[in-house]
Amino acid sequence: MKQVTSVFWVSIVICIAFVLWGSLAPENLGTVTGDIQGFLTKNFGWFYLLSVTIFLLFSIYLIFSPYGKIRLGKQSDRPEYNKITWFAMLFSAGMGIGLIFWGSAEPLAHFAAPPNAEPETIEAARNSLRYTFFHWGFHTWAIYTVIGLAIAYFKFRREAPGLISATFEPILGNRVNGLIGKTIDVIAVFATIFGVATSLGLGASQIGGGLAFLTDIDNDFLTQFIIILIVTVLFMFSAWTGISKGIKYLSNTNIVLAVILILLTIIIGPGVYIMNLFSSTLGEYLQNIPSQSFEMAPFDAKHNEWIEGWTVFYWAWFIAWSPFVGTFIARVSKGRTVREFVLGVLVIPSLFSMFWFAVFGGTSLKQELDGVNTGLTDLATEQALFGMFESMPFGVILTVVAVVLISTFFITSADSATFVLGMQTTNGSLNPPNTVKLSWGIIQAATASVLLASGGLEALQTASILSAFPFAIILLVMIYSLLKALKEDARRTFQKPDEKTNKNNVK
Repeated sequence: MKQVTSVFWVSIVICIAFVLWGSLAPENLGTVTGDIQGFLTKNFGWFYLLSVTIFLLFSIYLIFSPYGKIRLGKQSDRPEYNKITWFAMLFSAGMGIGLIFWGSAEPLAHFAAPPNAEPETIEAARNSLRYTFFHWGFHTWAIYTVIGLAIAYFKFRREAPGLISATFEPILGNRVNGLIGKTIDVIAVFATIFGVATSLGLGASQIGGGLAFLTDIDNDFLTQFIIILIVTVLFMFSAWTGISKGIKYLSNTNIVLAVILILLTIIIGPGVYIMNLFSSTLGEYLQNIPSQSFEMAPFDAKHNEWIEGWTVFYWAWFIAWSPFVGTFIARVSKGRTVREFVLGVLVIPSLFSMFWFAVFGGTSLKQELDGVNTGLTDLATEQALFGMFESMPFGVILTVVAVVLISTFFITSADSATFVLGMQTTNGSLNPPNTVKLSWGIIQAATASVLLASGGLEALQTASILSAFPFAIILLVMIYSLLKALKEDARRTFQKPDEKTNKNNVK
């Protein structure tokens, strides 16, 4: 533990304080954090929407800019991982378990309570999938693109510490090593700790829901606690083996299982319908991106409330998650060009995510519309996917594959989080000590367990999202800092020899 920095100890104190608050007074924590989050959502929803849209526009700009040729490392460096493994790793850390959790549940939720259509109609079904595409598409991955690119660029190109604060060196200079820099890193660690802890709790709840469908096991706290213990042992073993073994193999396994589950659902389910639905919804999504990116519906109170409860909440949640996801993506992206990085992080995961929702959300909607399974909208969120499988041939097999996939995504996310937390609290070490990683693993599991028992898990999730507001500002300033560095770098790297000679002669 000699390598840990002050960020580690400050973060531990904050973690203990919030866990005690959530376990001893969960209702009070929920009320306080909920009131603050409600205030931010109501008064600064427009800020979240504008910020995330700026992240997307900046990412698109980088694809076509001259900076796209700059490599994340020396110009002679090449990627450490092949493209399939790289994609699998960034996808597993960034979105895997969320897709399983919401794959059927979110389209069904929008179908039952749409923002601007009659509930449970064809129009509501069409809009439900389009809004789901919007929530899990380009905007979300643009957040991760910005922070991941900035960290990777400064770490591998400028050999700075792999810290979020290090990306502000062009603006702050040596002050990144002082109070301002430490504050930025503590905010990042705070969001990561509680974001992952709540995901551990929610993931355990969904695995328990799947087991309840398969067996007579009750999805109660004891079941979820045992799941957390088992998963903790597995991801700590994976963390011990290192990123090039544990996370790499798990990520590849995740992609294989995800593709198998998709193919089985298409073959057994309404395959042609799914492909037609994906094509038409993708077109509607692309057509409506400009208007949805800025939509706050000030003249429609119901629609405005829906946007605040879904879109603004999601943007805040994904921004809160971005320090964890961005740092991990940066770690596995050395040697790629800026253009390759942006295309890989922004486009491919977005399309995969949208296709995922077309398969599972689309199948669920068809079952509801056809009257095959009209009780899906009444199921708990963690049970919606399994309820859909129950009405299909070989539903038990699909449920088993889904539970295994949830588990491997679960382990991968927790493993990745321990690595990121270790990296952020050991001055950006690319290979943090196992003792530090295992310490964070125990802290995350204990936090999730205590708050599940006390009912404070959702309150802690809200507390984590509160960090999104200052972190959105941090990301906007990060764009300016990165642009400043890229401009200087491009001038040095791609300047023609005769231009350099002429400048020297002038001098």
